[in-house]
Amino acid sequence: MLPLIITANVAVGKPWAGMATVVLCGSTAGAFSLYGLLDITNLVPLVSRDLSSQARFGIDAGIVVTGFAAGGFAWGPIRRDLASFLPFDPNNPVHALAFVLAIILFGFSAVQTLFTDVLGSLQGQPPFTVADIVFNEVPFLILGVAGVGLFVRRNVGQSAARLGLVRPAWWHIPLAFAAVGVFVLIAAAMQWLGQGLTPGVTERVDVTSQHVFGQLETPLGIAVLALLPGLCEDVLFRGALQPRLGLMPTAVLFTSIHTNYGLTLTTLAILALAIGLGLIRRYTNTTTSCTCHAGYNLLAGIGLGGTLLDVAVVLELAFIGAAAYGLWSSRRRRAAAATP
Repeated sequence: MLPLIITANVAVGKPWAGMATVVLCGSTAGAFSLYGLLDITNLVPLVSRDLSSQARFGIDAGIVVTGFAAGGFAWGPIRRDLASFLPFDPNNPVHALAFVLAIILFGFSAVQTLFTDVLGSLQGQPPFTVADIVFNEVPFLILGVAGVGLFVRRNVGQSAARLGLVRPAWWHIPLAFAAVGVFVLIAAAMQWLGQGLTPGVTERVDVTSQHVFGQLETPLGIAVLALLPGLCEDVLFRGALQPRLGLMPTAVLFTSIHTNYGLTLTTLAILALAIGLGLIRRYTNTTTSCTCHAGYNLLAGIGLGGTLLDVAVVLELAFIGAAAYGLWSSRRRRAAAATP
């Protein structure tokens, strides 16, 4: 994947950019479809034989359909039609490849969720370690910085600015932590609804999460689980992709990769978090959304109760007040500057 992204960046602005777009998008989507076709015809068994024949067929068919859908971006008229309402350049090979890879990622996550017992498979795997979190998250960071053309089209400063990794205003940090409180409340509400409406599924998600992340309940584990996803995922999704795919498509894509929650109410909480982080990115910057994401993961890791909960409520009110004042004063300064 990384060589494809680098090649697309090299092709930007070149006379052969159009041909590169067709080749990169078409070959990537075609290879993905071929994966499903080889398995569905039993020429090369690629999907686990432990699954039922119906599940394997669903996965293979989903892969083939996803590949054909992604391949549509090799065709210029489709890109131009989408560019009429999405913020991307139809003639830019990086933008086109980003859509192809996004559709493939979403499609693969979707077929996994629909046709496999994700929770059961996770319970059968060893618990995550700190090394696993690093291995899973760092590729998001690499893809994000490579996607914006670091050392190919942009230097470090230009890449950081394109990704939204800039110095935040003083009130952006209180805003981030105020949003953390809102997201924690949403997650708690979805947990409460799940316990009432689908208690069996909710308990299964809780047991699976405890199994998967149980060995990370140490200071180092909690810190890594908070900071790495907050940085790496936001650099890719909020920093690199959202300005091109748009807020809602990026939020849905971000939600789709969290297959460890299956099709549950917890997934709705993840979608709410994704939309909220996207709004923070849109109206402030990625630095602030990273801070918010890391803060949310930290609270989810340590939990709140007793005196800690009382302190958190007081801090939340303080953060809301500081963020509101900062927003008001910022708008007031802009209004004053615009007044002749």
